[in-house]
Amino acid sequence: MGELFRSEEMTLAQLFLQSEAAYCCVSELGELGMVQFRDLQLNPDVNVFQRKFVNEVRRCEEMDRKLFVEKEIRKANIPTVDTGENPEVPFPRDMIDLEATFEKLENELKEINTNQEALKKNFLELTELKHILRRTQQFFDEMEDPNLLEESSALMEASEGGRGAPLRLFVAGVISRERIPTFERMLWRVCRGNVFLRKAEIEDPLEDPTTGDQVHKSVFIIFFQGDQLKNRVKKICEFRASLYPCPETPQERKEMLAGVNSRIDDLQMVLNQTEDHRQRVLQAASKTMRVWFIKVRKMKAIYHTLNLCNIDVTQKCLIAEVWCPVSDLDSIQFALRRGTERSGSTVPSILNRMQTQQTPPTFNKTNKFTSGFQNIVDAYGIGNYREINPPYTIITFPFLFAVMFGDMGHGLLMTCFALYLVIRESRLLAQKSDNEMFNMVFAGRYIILLMGMFSVYTGIIYNDCFSKSLNMFGSGWSVRPMFGPKGANWFETLDSNAALQLDPAIPGVFNGPYPLGIDPIWNIATNKLTFLNSFKMKMSVILGVIHMIFGVSLSLFNHYFKKPLNIFLGFIPEIVFMSSLFGYLVLLIFYKWTAYDVYNSKDAPSLLIHFINMCLFNYNDPTNKPLYRGQMGIQILLVLIALACVPCMLVVKTMVLRRQHLWKKHLQGTQKLGGVRVGNGPTEDEAGIMDHDQLSHHSDEGDEFNFGDVAVHQAIHTIEYCLGCISNTASYLRLWALSLAHALSEVLWGMVMRLGLSSRSGGGFFGLSIIFSAFATLTVAILLVMEGLSAFLHALRLHVEFQNKFYSGQGFKFVPFSFESILEGRFDE
Repeated sequence: MGELFRSEEMTLAQLFLQSEAAYCCVSELGELGMVQFRDLQLNPDVNVFQRKFVNEVRRCEEMDRKLFVEKEIRKANIPTVDTGENPEVPFPRDMIDLEATFEKLENELKEINTNQEALKKNFLELTELKHILRRTQQFFDEMEDPNLLEESSALMEASEGGRGAPLRLFVAGVISRERIPTFERMLWRVCRGNVFLRKAEIEDPLEDPTTGDQVHKSVFIIFFQGDQLKNRVKKICEFRASLYPCPETPQERKEMLAGVNSRIDDLQMVLNQTEDHRQRVLQAASKTMRVWFIKVRKMKAIYHTLNLCNIDVTQKCLIAEVWCPVSDLDSIQFALRRGTERSGSTVPSILNRMQTQQTPPTFNKTNKFTSGFQNIVDAYGIGNYREINPPYTIITFPFLFAVMFGDMGHGLLMTCFALYLVIRESRLLAQKSDNEMFNMVFAGRYIILLMGMFSVYTGIIYNDCFSKSLNMFGSGWSVRPMFGPKGANWFETLDSNAALQLDPAIPGVFNGPYPLGIDPIWNIATNKLTFLNSFKMKMSVILGVIHMIFGVSLSLFNHYFKKPLNIFLGFIPEIVFMSSLFGYLVLLIFYKWTAYDVYNSKDAPSLLIHFINMCLFNYNDPTNKPLYRGQMGIQILLVLIALACVPCMLVVKTMVLRRQHLWKKHLQGTQKLGGVRVGNGPTEDEAGIMDHDQLSHHSDEGDEFNFGDVAVHQAIHTIEYCLGCISNTASYLRLWALSLAHALSEVLWGMVMRLGLSSRSGGGFFGLSIIFSAFATLTVAILLVMEGLSAFLHALRLHVEFQNKFYSGQGFKFVPFSFESILEGRFDE
């Protein structure tokens, strides 16, 4: 798994690849997925089209375009065969065979589609003509109706020059239904009402041969008189409708209809045969479609990567620069040898490590368990190179979530759901779901598993299971001692009083703490909320301060013990400032728990008032007595120490940096450091006197030092840290707030389940079944999903408070050249 606490050690390497072996070597490196190529062609004088392998990239893009058959396969609902095979990259000479195969497939499908479209168009025309012939006969039969004859005669009498002559001329056609109103208005306006229109809908929708959509159409026939109206009507129909020839006599229409039906039957047979042939071609292509895509994508990626290389002047060698992990150098060398042998070249490829001043990319090796937690860390930002990587998130994140979500029942449900995803992960991965929400939950299955397990643990501590307490060991509180050893009528007292005040000062009433977790008697106590408020608020402060102090302590490891300035003027003042104020507050909480018992608990002072008075140097408050002797002197000393840490971080470090810079400049004089530095970072001397975070504005070549920029940067860092200690401590109180908000489960139980359990009738069982279904649905939807998501987001926010103590997150991620990452974006759609 590599180094878990830090990113992998990276190096910049130079590859010398022989021209005949470069293709195979890059192919092997892509299968390995452990090198990140740098673009050596970033020259303003060289554009993209002037690179050596641009023609090969174009050929691969053209092959990719010709594989449009994938859309045809999906449209035909033919499943693509996925055997999980990962074919090897074809040799460059095999590109011609692939191009020929794709060209043949493209031409065949184009020919089939063209013929099919022409046949469908012909079929559509014949179908429309069939409906016209059927409907027009009905129209002519209706025209013999006396009423319709009078209507048509009236139209002709109202027309210009009309003398009541019958309407002998007509045209027939088909038009889309949605165009009929516009069509009628245009006929009326252009022909001035001198036409007679009849229309009828076609019941079955017709298929558009171009788009394949189902279109609803209507048949119409227009009667008119005169050639002038005929020309006007035909011009209107050219834009809106399709006209078809229609004989005038019934006998001719009948004969034409019989011929059309015969042609439709023959055409339908040809269409079926064409569709069967198309299906066979698509099914044959679907068996090798994934393999073709993989080959083309790999070839395109290889040629694109080769375009990042420089060409040697002899044209026999390609020079590439790559970032790679030091631990994988042997694997990379072996991949280069394997690529050279596969190409048949006798000249080996050379890998040469380079010395550079450039900052390497950050690479953290992960597996399926740690990848989710690494994403949580990366949500703050990609870590700097070799910056400490907090693997503690594996424990702290689910634990802080569980503090807010502590419930045995809900935690067990969450654990079972995560276990299902973990156990069946191989089968679920093979299904390749398109549901984005499910894929996100599945990727975090191990996070959910630990969150559920920790929630069960904190639920045991809270003694909370679906808002109910479990009395496993017997309560530590007893009522009998309040009535004496043989207390008379104590049953009557219990029956007549809804609540009793238990005094732990009475011997025997309190027999000691509950063995594990919170005593179940608190679940029925009227002051339950008061007790839990105090307990969980103090617990939140303790956990928050410990978490932040731990974060500040981790910053020590970022200095590699080679930067004493950062340690003595950075880490030590920060840890002292935090411990003097908030660490002391945690100690006061523990001291108050041990110093006061049931006999003097009423005299216990308020820690919040104590802490405020400590920061304000106010020790004359008569309402808040001191906790111990000498408290005032100790608190004044701690506050002064904390205040002294501020100028130490704010001013002293900046002045020391300036003094060291002037001292170094004096020693060097006007000379500059010669040669190339050894390693990937600053020299050992610079590491001892400079902080890379403070002097990040330095150039790689010069030793410029801007005192103003350094002073402002240090001031911002100091103010942010000091104020952050206060605000972050308050932010951890969300552990208390969200934990109390989980009491919504108790409200849900009282409003829903109590209705079913209160019934004593025979039908109460059926009512309880329905009510329990509603309770289970609301529990999953509200408490598990919504509140679980809320606790997840708050736990993520608390880790921001934790990581800003040591984690700058200003690096850039290592993006290796990997066929796996290139292909998964294509086939997981």
